Amino acid sequence: MQSKQFVKDGFALPESKGSISWIDKDQVFIGTDFGAGSMTESGYPRLTKLWQRGTPLDSAVTVFEGESSDVGVWAGVYFTPEGNYPYIQQATSFYTSNKYYYKDGKLIPIEIPADASISTIFKGQLLVSLKTDWAIAGNTYPQGSLVSIDFERFLNGARDFSIVIEPSERSSIGSISTSRDYLIANMLDNVHSQLLAYQLVDGKWQNQAIDTPKLGNISVIASSDTDNQMFYSYTGFLTPSTLYFLNGDMESEKTQALPAFFDASPYIVSQHAARSKDGTLVPYFMVARKDLKMDGTNPVLQYGYGGFQVSLKPSYSPTIGLSWLDQGGVYVLANIRGGGEFGPSWHLAALKEKRQSAYDDFIAVAEDLIKYKVTSPEHLGIRGGSNGGLLVGVMLTQRPDLFNAVVCQVPLLDMQRYNKLLAGASWMAEFGDPDIPEQWEYIREYSPYHNLDDKQDYPQVFFTTSTRDDRVHPGHARKMVAKMEAMGKPVYYYENTEGGHAGASNKKQSAYVNALIYSYLLERLK
Repeated sequence: MQSKQFVKDGFALPESKGSISWIDKDQVFIGTDFGAGSMTESGYPRLTKLWQRGTPLDSAVTVFEGESSDVGVWAGVYFTPEGNYPYIQQATSFYTSNKYYYKDGKLIPIEIPADASISTIFKGQLLVSLKTDWAIAGNTYPQGSLVSIDFERFLNGARDFSIVIEPSERSSIGSISTSRDYLIANMLDNVHSQLLAYQLVDGKWQNQAIDTPKLGNISVIASSDTDNQMFYSYTGFLTPSTLYFLNGDMESEKTQALPAFFDASPYIVSQHAARSKDGTLVPYFMVARKDLKMDGTNPVLQYGYGGFQVSLKPSYSPTIGLSWLDQGGVYVLANIRGGGEFGPSWHLAALKEKRQSAYDDFIAVAEDLIKYKVTSPEHLGIRGGSNGGLLVGVMLTQRPDLFNAVVCQVPLLDMQRYNKLLAGASWMAEFGDPDIPEQWEYIREYSPYHNLDDKQDYPQVFFTTSTRDDRVHPGHARKMVAKMEAMGKPVYYYENTEGGHAGASNKKQSAYVNALIYSYLLERLK
């Protein structure tokens, strides 16, 4: 640290998608591009090797070999005071995997459901998060729950799990952290964060709520297995990221905060719910001036994602504050199905052939804003990126009458060929396989590229992408723009030559793209 130099004989690799993780001071698990046949069809490592410090990469020893049809193979170690547990995970799809315990050079299968995940190993307990109900040894463990069992007993055949957490219908487990004596669960309750501390006492899990700020997003920043102290951050739409220290008595103390970049005093955050086409209640947050006039003329920016069990939570954005709220805009965050806000069931409700439910949810939120005269189609804009770019692309083609501005960033749009481009093959568990006729039948129903209509009027949409996007190919946006231009439809298009899937590689580029976006939105909606 003093010389600010890398350690001699360290582990240096050429550029590649992959992973590296410590086993001990002088050994690592390594997954990288080892040459022909070593990567999967999705573009991730197919092999895991064990690499010794001070030896060339080509001397690393293969410990696991997956299939080319897998998404990828990853390895790591759960480090605990009681012992270390090396593992290998073979992702057979985006949501399913085979798990192995790597002990004394041997692979021992960890026999849990393929769609379940290992949260951690704590106090010798294997903690498993369930995506679907699991019936085993005469018991059924519910979807979305966290269960535990002594790992050594499990390896010897025991299957009598204990339920640690069973979330309610409107809550979910966000993440799990550990300290010396506590398992810390970061829960999402109606899209608000809450911390709970769990202890195993006489074979039973007990919990206590940790007093934290309410109605915002909490992230555990740092914890240690040697004591019960930790740091967590809290943020909200109007609250900059604030660091809290949690002492051993589970008492919080505010330590530092980022500065406020805009005056939050004129604004208020509210949470609402719209009723989707099938009757499902879909929550959304709205950030607006306290003196908002409900006359249908307010410029509104509605944001969404709706996929891959990603939860959209309150967060502080100086850009939104300065470039949108301070310019008279209203910001709306829609928690549509496909995300993880209410656990696995909320995600599964928009999977594959059920994808339209996510789009119906987003439409329902828009119609709710219009119904209560927060805005009108003339003043309503939407924004999304990646899978969210697909979302707003679907909105463009399904309900062009509902919006007057569409910001479509690094999007998927040609859903017939998405699985042949870059990492696309890994997402077939989410969208389906367009090469299977029955699955293409429902994918085609919403694929934006295939649903453009030259007789339809569209708002002047703004597409952005990056030449260097190595996740969603820029060809999606390019093809859509070319087709719309051929139809005589007005579009805006910006392609950054750097930046990967983020669309920008530094703050200057990010500022430039956002300046374009908010100038466009204000011009269209205000």
